[in-house]
Amino acid sequence: MPTLTLTDLDTRTRPGDLFHPLENGKLVCTACGHRCTLKPGQRGVCKIRYNLDGKLFVPYAYTAGVQNDPIEKKPFFHALPGTNALSFGMLGCDFRCAYCQNWFTSQTFRDDRATQDCQPTTPREICDVALRHGSKTIVSTYNEPLITSEWAVEVFKEARARGLVTGYVSNGHGTPEVLEYVRPWLDLFKIDLKCFDEKKYKLLGGNFQEVLDTIRQVHEMGFWLEIVTLVIPDYNDSDEELNGIAEFLADVSLDIPWHVTAFHPDYKMGDFGATPIVTLDRARNIGFSKGLRYVYSGNRPGEVGDSENTICPGCRATLIERIGFHVVRNRLGEEGACPDCGEKIPGRWACPV
Repeated sequence: MPTLTLTDLDTRTRPGDLFHPLENGKLVCTACGHRCTLKPGQRGVCKIRYNLDGKLFVPYAYTAGVQNDPIEKKPFFHALPGTNALSFGMLGCDFRCAYCQNWFTSQTFRDDRATQDCQPTTPREICDVALRHGSKTIVSTYNEPLITSEWAVEVFKEARARGLVTGYVSNGHGTPEVLEYVRPWLDLFKIDLKCFDEKKYKLLGGNFQEVLDTIRQVHEMGFWLEIVTLVIPDYNDSDEELNGIAEFLADVSLDIPWHVTAFHPDYKMGDFGATPIVTLDRARNIGFSKGLRYVYSGNRPGEVGDSENTICPGCRATLIERIGFHVVRNRLGEEGACPDCGEKIPGRWACPV
């Protein structure tokens, strides 16, 4: 199969919405926290948004991956438990994480081994697949969705018209402009808070403060928000960093679910060890010690006791029992109230009418 080039991909674009014009044909792209200032002919950090003759062009009308999965795999544990979500993705990312588990699509045009193939499609075709598989949600993932928000919004408009919930799986390196842009069409927002260290975020290719600001803004704007930290031994698993993450999240809201998930050696960090269960337990206990009500262990299905379950913070009853991405039992109704004590559990428990 011929290798896809940037020139080929440029045929699958349209003029973008997320930018501010400057003098002499320059513009500032506002899709992510880099806020790239682009002269005519220049590309952003992501490689896939570019200035052509003073106009911003952005990815459009293709997918590089489509997959039907349990919504718990995203992971969303407080949104339509036990239902399926259709994931779709494009190519490119504004980060360069050495441990990226989606590097085949995110690192296209940075790594010659990455996927460089995509298929033309339409919002209607994507939604048709979702409904055909019984999915209740459509999620933009696999690459960084913020940098392909114009296309996601087109898909989500169609999804909303057909009664589907919408979601992002993101690095959270956003801007107020992109959040306002997706706000009318986006329901669920999963953000990776990758560490709690400014220098490490620079090495990943992002701005630490922009991520923290985005998390606060996402919560304040009313998206349903869940946070994931991939806990990597000898990288971000110190008590200092885990305490920093937990304290920050608790300051935003005690009701934000925090997923502390196990790392397995991948991509450029194959020499790092897998995360021990004892480390996940420590991270989870740190979260609870800061007042967080919902802290989950991930990526070690069936090995982490009840830490995959949703437990009522009021009476400690088990409300949703899980093994990995599989919901074994769900006692929560669409109102999201504990059937034993009446405690309201935050989340998105009902499909839209």
